[in-house]
Amino acid sequence: MYVVVDERASVAESYVSAFSREGFSSQSFSGNEFRDWIETTSDQDLGAVESFLIGESEARITYPDLIRSHSKAPIIALEDVKSLTQTLELFTAGIDDVVRKPVHVREIVARADAVWRRVRSGDIQMPLDERLRVFFDGRDPEVDGEPLALPRRERHILEYLVKNSKRRVTKTQIFNTIYGIFNEDVDESVVEGHMSKLRKKLRLKLGRDVIDARRYLGYQYVG
Repeated sequence: MYVVVDERASVAESYVSAFSREGFSSQSFSGNEFRDWIETTSDQDLGAVESFLIGESEARITYPDLIRSHSKAPIIALEDVKSLTQTLELFTAGIDDVVRKPVHVREIVARADAVWRRVRSGDIQMPLDERLRVFFDGRDPEVDGEPLALPRRERHILEYLVKNSKRRVTKTQIFNTIYGIFNEDVDESVVEGHMSKLRKKLRLKLGRDVIDARRYLGYQYVG
C-alpha cells in the first residue's frame, strides 16, 4: 500500500486513482490526519506500507523523523517545481528520494523498490530459485526466461512475498498491501483464493512449492 500525504485533497486523490488504475492500493491523508494515523495505527497495518509519498504540507520536513520512528518504508517527496535548495533540504531531513511532478505511479513504484533494495542489501529481482525472475515494474515474472502471465493481484502478492522473503507475512498483511487497510468492501479471506491459484501456477511451472504456507502463521517465499 502507498500512503499519500498532501494538504490538497484533489491532488492526493488523483494519485490514489492513478495507483488504483495500475492495480496498487493506496490511501491519502492530510497532514493532521496522517500524524494522527501513524501514531495510532497498528504495526501490522504499517507493515503493509510500501512507501510514503509526501506532497505539499507545511510540516513535511518533520515527517521523516515521525515516519522513521514507526516504519522503514521509503519516503519520497513529490515536488511541484525544481528547486536545488528545497531538494537539498528534503534530503537533509531524511527523505529517501525527491521526484518532480508530473510523474507516473509506475516510476514511483520503481523508485520505492530501488530504495527497498538498498535497505535490504540484496537484489530482490533474483529470488532464491534462479529459474524464477520477479520484476517490480508491471511486468509479469519469468520462469526459465519465459513470461508467466498472472492476474494483477497474484503478481502483486508474489512481488510482496519476494520482497519479504526473509520473514513470514500474515494473511492480513497481504490483504492490507493488496487491497488497502481501509477497504471494507472485500473480505480478507479472498487472499486464500489468490494464494491457492498462485501457488498452483508456480508449482506447475517449477515442479515444487516456492511459497510455504503455515496455518495461523502466514506465508513465506522460500525459493
